[in-house]
Amino acid sequence: MGEHSPERIRNLALTGQAGSGKTTLAEALLATAGAIDQAGSVEKGSTISDATPQEKTLHHSIAASVLGLEWGQAWINLIDTPGYADFQGATLSILPAVETVAVVVDAENGVDATARRMMQWARDRGLCRLVVINRIDAAPGWLEALLDDVRSHFGTECLPLDLPAEGATRVVDCFFAPEGEADFSSVAATHEMLVDQVVEVDESLMALYLEQGEELSPEQLHEPFEAALRDGHLVPVCFTSATTGAGVSELLEVFERLMPNPLEGNPPPFLRQDDEGTHEYRASPDPEAHVLAHVVKVEHDPFLGKLAVFRVHQGTVTRDTRLFAGEARKAFRVGMLYRLQGREHLEVERCGPGEIAALAKVEEAGLDSVLHDSHDEDHIHLRPVALPAPVFGLALQTRRHGDEQRLTEALARLVEEDPGLRVEQDPATRETVLRGLGELHLRMALERLGERFRVEVDTRPPSIAYRETIRTSAQGHCRHKKQSGGAGQFGEVYLRVEPLPRGAGFEFADTIRGGVIPASLLPAVEKGVRQAMEEGAVAGYPLQDIRVVVEDGKTHPVDSKEIAFVIAGRKAFLDAVRQAGPQVLEPMVELEVEGPGAAMGDLTADLAASRGRILDTRTLGDQVSIQALAPLAEIADYPKRLNALTGGSGRYTLRFSHYEPAPEPVQRDLIQVHRARREEA
Repeated sequence: MGEHSPERIRNLALTGQAGSGKTTLAEALLATAGAIDQAGSVEKGSTISDATPQEKTLHHSIAASVLGLEWGQAWINLIDTPGYADFQGATLSILPAVETVAVVVDAENGVDATARRMMQWARDRGLCRLVVINRIDAAPGWLEALLDDVRSHFGTECLPLDLPAEGATRVVDCFFAPEGEADFSSVAATHEMLVDQVVEVDESLMALYLEQGEELSPEQLHEPFEAALRDGHLVPVCFTSATTGAGVSELLEVFERLMPNPLEGNPPPFLRQDDEGTHEYRASPDPEAHVLAHVVKVEHDPFLGKLAVFRVHQGTVTRDTRLFAGEARKAFRVGMLYRLQGREHLEVERCGPGEIAALAKVEEAGLDSVLHDSHDEDHIHLRPVALPAPVFGLALQTRRHGDEQRLTEALARLVEEDPGLRVEQDPATRETVLRGLGELHLRMALERLGERFRVEVDTRPPSIAYRETIRTSAQGHCRHKKQSGGAGQFGEVYLRVEPLPRGAGFEFADTIRGGVIPASLLPAVEKGVRQAMEEGAVAGYPLQDIRVVVEDGKTHPVDSKEIAFVIAGRKAFLDAVRQAGPQVLEPMVELEVEGPGAAMGDLTADLAASRGRILDTRTLGDQVSIQALAPLAEIADYPKRLNALTGGSGRYTLRFSHYEPAPEPVQRDLIQVHRARREEA
């Protein structure tokens, strides 16, 4: 058995928009439970979770932080996550560690884009959901309308477990002991709505409730309550004020008595690969079973080295346990085990199913690794989390000659810690490009690069990541023959190219008959095709969404070598592409913009001028929300434009959507630039 039995554990993540009060709420929960002496302040930089210099300066979380507290019979692992869209990668990658996602909504600002995305993501992932309306003291008169708004956005299954009372200075329970008066609605009627919703998932209990009219106790309702949470049939809503303390102890009571433990939540979506394909695999929260754990965060500590934060789903990890990371053939030995309390590391002897812990000085484990103690589990992995694509980029150049290797190593560590970052080496432009989820995200990464790794860089806007594709099918041919005194080279390839649906990538097949090209040489043809795809055909950008079928060819008994078919495959492919209507694709991004309603006309006009297409507009009180598609090339300076249009009060999120053909003038310009560069080279 680990430090805590699975029945006692509650794993929850606080998610939501930056500024909704997640970190302050976490401090209030810790202080109320006695885990810390007093709640820290975000403004003063004294909180447990926002402990890095960057977080203290920014007054916002930029990394997920694991916190622990005890309340009643429960041990609660609470994860405080970043709210800025720029740091969404850090939020989403750690959520597989929890059974419940608590979406925190600011009572003053209401339901926002981040709350909507997190609710959708948690539902798609099969996690239980809870809505916490925080800062109720800031908008007591708006709470009834806000509850209606929550139900309008997220469904009528959103029902309050408590309601604000006495001018939002406290809350009144609507589930365990439904007595008293609320600021709005009836406590008794709300209790009845909750019970009606819960018993719908249990026919026998519903019959007892309807036929005999018996009042059901919270104990009788516990199992159907958990079932309703798992099915998404119930999304509880709780009211709190982290600053005044209203509803904080009641929220802890909800965590302990109503939120699922690891035995009650939906099982994690593990997949197992074997000779027959990929199958679902259900982990057993049994402390005596083989170890199965999942790495949800990696960080580099100056004293402890590489730290892998993981959730145990099966078995028990102790000091000296020998573990494998993924499909690694060699095991590593567990040295030190830690429970995390923000930036503090507390040594533990063991951890079992449901627990979240960390391993120090373990180079083998990376983000998303599955840790196990038997080769029987080599091919088990968790269904990957769909992370937002990093589309903002900066081209980096070291200021000091000779720092190139240090830059490569530092960037590798940054990317290992932050799944929202990506490093690209562009062979066409010879640029090292760091990509992230926004301007702030990249700025924070560059600060870490300088402060932690002592690497100074100059930056400039990178080339846009255009792609190439084809419009129609076409055939290509190349006969490669080279004779130079000794053994020569010979390879002849006939192939056909076909367009694939956008986003399909690349397929390679053959219809060779009679062995005119031996099977041993077909990989060489594919290698040549892939080389040409990387280099591009008309504008120097990688090709995508193409199917290549090798149809015929010829060999020579002496001169047909692998290199000959690499060259023949490459040239035959380029020959086919040039006849297949090649075109340049540009990356399109989906923007969600929020700003004052008075700025709506200016915002939509600006997007239209950027070749943007408005998809939807919504009015949220005196705010407006606009969804649009726009070419990435047109919004490189969007943060500055948005600030100018909204007086600094606008917010936006951006994620990669798809590639689509660039306008003809853009294509012509890109092709001409590539030709000029090639002639100069």
